[in-house]
Amino acid sequence: MATSIADVFVQTLVDAGVTRVWGLPGDSLNAFTDALRRDGRLRWLHMRHEEAAAFAAGAEAEITGELAVVAGSCGPGNLHFVNGLFDAQRSRVPVLAIASHIPSAEIGSGYFQETHPQELFRECSVYSELISDPSQMPWVLEIAMRTAVEKRGVAVVVVPGDVFFADAPARRPSAPIRAAQPSIVPSDAELREAAGILDGAKRVTILAGAGVAGAHDEVIALAGRLQAPIVHAFRGKEHIEYDNPHDVGMTGLLGFASGYRAMEKCDALLMLGTDFPYRQFYPSKARIVQVDIRGEQLGRRTPIDLGLVGDVGVTASALLGYLRADRDDAHLRDAVANYRKTRKDLDALAVDDGKRPLHPQFVARLLDELAEDDAVFTADVGEPVVWAARYLTMTKGRRLLGSFAHGSMANAMPQALGAQAVDRDRQVIALSGDGGIAMLLGDLLSIRQNDLPIKVIVFNNSALGFVEVEMKAAGIVNFGTTLDNPDFAAMATAMGMTGIRVERGEELEPALRRALWEPGPVLVDVVVARQELSIPPAITVAQAKGFTLWALRTVLSGRGDELLDLADTNVWRRILR
Repeated sequence: MATSIADVFVQTLVDAGVTRVWGLPGDSLNAFTDALRRDGRLRWLHMRHEEAAAFAAGAEAEITGELAVVAGSCGPGNLHFVNGLFDAQRSRVPVLAIASHIPSAEIGSGYFQETHPQELFRECSVYSELISDPSQMPWVLEIAMRTAVEKRGVAVVVVPGDVFFADAPARRPSAPIRAAQPSIVPSDAELREAAGILDGAKRVTILAGAGVAGAHDEVIALAGRLQAPIVHAFRGKEHIEYDNPHDVGMTGLLGFASGYRAMEKCDALLMLGTDFPYRQFYPSKARIVQVDIRGEQLGRRTPIDLGLVGDVGVTASALLGYLRADRDDAHLRDAVANYRKTRKDLDALAVDDGKRPLHPQFVARLLDELAEDDAVFTADVGEPVVWAARYLTMTKGRRLLGSFAHGSMANAMPQALGAQAVDRDRQVIALSGDGGIAMLLGDLLSIRQNDLPIKVIVFNNSALGFVEVEMKAAGIVNFGTTLDNPDFAAMATAMGMTGIRVERGEELEPALRRALWEPGPVLVDVVVARQELSIPPAITVAQAKGFTLWALRTVLSGRGDELLDLADTNVWRRILR
């Protein structure tokens, strides 16, 4: 039997170390899925929605650092990938998307389900190409895979269904595709210039992003030499927060006052592997040195005095030799003391005060205490990311995934699938919003069908809560944000999972303990307060004015009960503290 193009796809993936493929079958993908069946070495993880499949593949790639694969049928099928692929691309994780296409002879005729995937996915990929002739194989596939792993992004290969069936051209085998591991360090002159800026400052603060992954010890050593507090962006939290005496928390819309203050008070800021996007949180007068492996990122978010291209770990180690060692520690001591106070204030809000519904901070804090030291957390965009940022404690073994760069709803549950598929014995916990879980609700079935023991914790406040906070800050009366929710626990039970509903504080700890130790998948539906304020660390005059205007407009529109509920949820317990 001749080797088909579909067979070459499977063999190339196996040679590259791929072990699973996420997706949804369809007629244009039949030759590929049949090749998977006949070969038997790759596990097909069947999903109910292609968007969820793409999110899962992205999470797998983020956990392993290796290439993950998603496949979908022509037209509307693979078009559903787009949101999950955008997330993977912006998170810089290597994903190969196999997008099957209509019959090659019909392309350009407006045929049934016709789209142009290679164009549609170009914006969310580092490579996107159509295989229109079997002779292009395996060249295009290998180029796509190498581009994905070297540029750390999404590569899309578009294949008409009939081309999958075609005989593969003869070609000698190529080396298995693995990412290269070069060591990139700035020049001696650049390091000297950076040291001059940092040594000339009295108060240095470090801002650490996802680029510090794998460089924890080197960054801590550099911070020790500089006597610098370390502020982290959200994607840097899992890589730098643990075992860190210089940690002063996070800045940005979801962060702490202490992180904001440590940056605002510095006279030199050292940015390490971060693309932190919010310009209003950068210091206005400090000199700035930025280190990034991608030169095009330098100065992208704020004006800088010096940009260095290099790996964070080797650059931090190299820089140590140029810095003086007799620095005063006053700035560090002040920042750490402020962080401890901020941390104490935040923890005081994460309690069960006996009222109903529960405070979401209490849910997140208790979950943090009960989870394993190597648990993987995924968090939905919206209020769950706020509570994850403020109450989940990172350890060397824990991971925290989310749609932190793309900011999509409904990411947590499908990302949990991707993380759990890598290791069925590892604890994987999704912090889902009620809006997020409802958006891709059908893929709860994928959890059960693929036999993945994920724990889904739903923060059920019957609203798009973060949107409501944004409306309040803009002075707008809340509208269109109410969610008429079902009993998610009952729905999970009907889908073959364990479902648990929590409405009282005393029910929460037993429910979470049961969920975390249950051998199979569990969904815990926790009814939490709707009017919980997730206030950013720095309030602008416009936001304060907007909030006052919202309160006035809310009362005048006959909805003063919302204002009373807000006060009952937030103000009085802060006063009583």
